[in-house]
Amino acid sequence: MSQRDVVVIDSGGANLASLLFALERLDVKAAVTTDAARIRAATHVLLPGVGAAHDAMQRLRTAGLHTVIPTLRQPLLGICLGMQLLFEASEEAVSGAHETTGLGIVPGKVLRMRAAPDHPVPHMGWNQLMPLQEDALFTGIEAGAYVYFVHSYAAPVGGNTLAACDYAGRFTAAVRRGNFRGVQFHPERSAATGARLLANFIALED
Repeated sequence: MSQRDVVVIDSGGANLASLLFALERLDVKAAVTTDAARIRAATHVLLPGVGAAHDAMQRLRTAGLHTVIPTLRQPLLGICLGMQLLFEASEEAVSGAHETTGLGIVPGKVLRMRAAPDHPVPHMGWNQLMPLQEDALFTGIEAGAYVYFVHSYAAPVGGNTLAACDYAGRFTAAVRRGNFRGVQFHPERSAATGARLLANFIALED
């Protein structure tokens, strides 16, 4: 494997520390930054996120990254809210607005999950992956592998969905459009499966 220069975009999410620890366990030391030049120069970019879509997008806009991220050509992985931000919009919005505009990389809108008597929202805990398309991100990961989720919004299954999950209905668990990939779950909290996925991402050449 050639030398990797991995950066994590500082989106203000509380999962930054656990993601960095997960990367360190793979002997990957990643820089956390909002510097556009530093991000452009990296070989691999991670966009984590937890919390509200509007707040995360506002932080990206303040840093000028809302126009930078869609132009990146190296592999990028959005995690949880970071994956949702790759879409055109989200139903999650601040008072007075109908939706939050995303980065517009992946077509479609992220929707609020509908609670059911035996499926409370947020969807929190371990659930199984259902692969729909082959991708190097899932090399060595078996269908039905368990990963860890914490979210109240999700993207419908569509043409860019790599893997789905079922929680009172199917939703996108992983997505890809060109060099941009995203996972709704938290690989940094998903034990051996999550570690393998992060290692697969770091190994990507496209």
